[in-house]
Amino acid sequence: MRILVLNADYPRFLAWLYRRQPGLEDAGYAGQMAARNASLFGVADFYSRNFSASGHPAAEIHVNNPWLQSAWAREHGMAVETAEPPGTAAPRALPGWLQRAVTPFKPLLRPLARKVGLSPTLDAQAENILLAQIEDFGPDLIINQDTFHVNTGLVRRIRGIGRPILIGQVGIEPSRGEDWPVYDLMMSQLSATVNFFRSLGVRAELNHLAFEPAILDALPAAPATDIDVSFVGTVSADHRQRIALLEAVAGRYDLKLFGSRPQALPSSSPLHRCFQGEVWGADMYQVLRRSRVTLNSHIDLAGREAGNMRLFEATGVGAFLLTDFKDNLHTLFEPNREVAVWRGNDDCLAGIGRALEDDQGRAAIARAGQARTMAQHTYRHRTREILGFAEQLRTKR
Repeated sequence: MRILVLNADYPRFLAWLYRRQPGLEDAGYAGQMAARNASLFGVADFYSRNFSASGHPAAEIHVNNPWLQSAWAREHGMAVETAEPPGTAAPRALPGWLQRAVTPFKPLLRPLARKVGLSPTLDAQAENILLAQIEDFGPDLIINQDTFHVNTGLVRRIRGIGRPILIGQVGIEPSRGEDWPVYDLMMSQLSATVNFFRSLGVRAELNHLAFEPAILDALPAAPATDIDVSFVGTVSADHRQRIALLEAVAGRYDLKLFGSRPQALPSSSPLHRCFQGEVWGADMYQVLRRSRVTLNSHIDLAGREAGNMRLFEATGVGAFLLTDFKDNLHTLFEPNREVAVWRGNDDCLAGIGRALEDDQGRAAIARAGQARTMAQHTYRHRTREILGFAEQLRTKR
C-alpha cells in the first residue's frame, strides 16, 4: 500500500526555518524536505518513516510551504510563479478583543471565514501542485492532517485521482457545514470529535498522537535542568483555562513561558514578563529536558478528555510532566506515577511546590512516564492502528 500524508506548517515556523538557513528556499525539493524534517518540529516525517518501516512506501507533503512545493513543481516541469522571500508576508490576524469574542462560535464561522479569506486555504497554484504530486505518487491511501488548507472541496477532487482511500485527521472541534462524507474515515484523539462524525453517518475512529523515539538519537546531549517551571505552547483566546492557570503560576513561581505573545492577551496579564520567545522542534525538546517541572493544560474544547501532543512530547524525552486531570487520562498514563496531575489552580501550585522539593520522586515519575510512552505511545503504534483501519476499508470496497 502506497501512502501519502498531507500536512501544513505554521507560518511562524516556516519563517523561522528559512530565516535560520539563508538560501534554503533556493535548494531542491529533497534538500528543503531534509531540512524540514531535521528540525524535528511537529510530526516531521514520523508517520511516513513508520509506514515505510512496516513495508508501505510513504511520503509527506507540506501543502502550504510555497518554497518546498515550488521546488517540486519546477523539478517536474511545471511552470510556477516565484514565491515571495521567506518572512515577507505578514499573516492577517483579528484584533485581540474580536478573537476572544468569536472563539465559542468558531466551528460555525469557519465556512464564512474561508469565503472572505480569513481561514487558511491554498491558492490555485498550490492546489495544482498538490494534485500533480498525488497523481505522480499514485497513493492507495491518503491521510489528510490539515482539513483547513485541504478542505473537503479539494478532497473531492483528490478522490478522482485513482480513487485512494481517504482518511482525515482532526484534533479540534470540526467545522460545521463541510462535506465530511467525502472521507472514508475520520480520526481524532478526542472521542467527542469521533462521536460528532459518527452522528453525521461518517465512519470515525479514535487515534491518539504520539512520540517518535528517533528524536532522542537526534537531540544534543541532555542539558542541565536550569528551569524550575516551564510551559511550552500556545496562549490564545482558545485557551482561557490555560491562561488562568499560567497566571496563577506566574504569581508564585519563576515561570518560563515559551511561545508567541498573543494579541488576545490583555496588557495587564502577568504572563507578559514570562515569555521567552518561541522554540521549535529540537529547541523545544531541549526546553522540556531543561525543566524541573513542565506544565500541561489542554485546550478548552478538549473538555474532560486528555490527548494533546504535549503529553507525549514531554514524557517521550523524559521530562517530569504536571498535567491537568481528565476523565480518560488513566487510559494513557497512570496519574501520579507516570505523570503528575493537577485538578485546579491551587492544586497545581501545590503540586509544583512538592515536585521542586522532591528530586527523587520527580525523577521516578519522569522515568515511568517515558517508559509508558515508549511501550504504548509511539508513531509505530499509531501507524499500525491506521493500517488496520485502512485494511478494513479496503476489504469493504
